[in-house]
Amino acid sequence: MDAPETVTDAVQLLEAEGYDADFTLNGRAFRCEVCRHHHAPARLIIDRTYRFERPSDPGDEAIVLGVVCPDCGARGVIVSAYGPDAEPEYLALLEHLRP
Repeated sequence: MDAPETVTDAVQLLEAEGYDADFTLNGRAFRCEVCRHHHAPARLIIDRTYRFERPSDPGDEAIVLGVVCPDCGARGVIVSAYGPDAEPEYLALLEHLRP
């Protein structure tokens, strides 16, 4: 399978594969809207990652994550900027991606 070329393509690919649950950021935790549990970013299971960047514009740096709720198994998509335009609330989740 070819990698998606855009953020929109990545989101559509994941949604077609069943990543359709909503995860919302609530303070410093992500809430799974299926089971209504809150999870620290490090508890979410990240099983798909797509990173997009354009060297000419740091504002185009984005990451698309396919995440799984550790309590109920619901799968969803989280999209965030990284680099200089990253929102502080998402930094803990992005930090979790480091090997």
